Amino acid sequence: MKDIYKNPILYYILVPIVIALWPLLVRAVRLPEAKKNLKDEMKQYEEAKKIIGEILTIDPGRLEAVDSKKAVAEFDYAVAVERIASSCGIPSTSYDISSKPARTTGGQKTEDALVVLREIDIARFARFLSTLQLRWANLQCEKITLTKNKGLPDVWKLDLNFKYYY
Repeated sequence: MKDIYKNPILYYILVPIVIALWPLLVRAVRLPEAKKNLKDEMKQYEEAKKIIGEILTIDPGRLEAVDSKKAVAEFDYAVAVERIASSCGIPSTSYDISSKPARTTGGQKTEDALVVLREIDIARFARFLSTLQLRWANLQCEKITLTKNKGLPDVWKLDLNFKYYY
């Protein structure tokens, strides 16, 4: 078996055959696969374009560029919670917000808040929380307290402790 590698006839025959078959392999196998992948990518691009258009109609403020020379826009719990709650179908009478002034600890500026949601179902709460944290990446929910309303199947009171990092 070791002698087969030392035989120069193997290289004179095998190498040209491999070199001749390589373009056939590319044309027969790789090219159709690449065309299929291109079609799949184009479909995904069209779907993403529709989703981007929907996002921009819901929240056109995402396109506003922040000038690096100007100060970063201040986060406001009242505005953020009101905007997300209204988009999730939560009336303004069903929540309370109490925020504390921003403070700096160890060089990191943070702002805490307590949001109380009353008489809300779990599905709307999940949509509210995920949308809020998706929109504001520096916002973290530190603690959630669920209290079930007696006599009602899917009605809850929720206490949410948030912390926003500047």
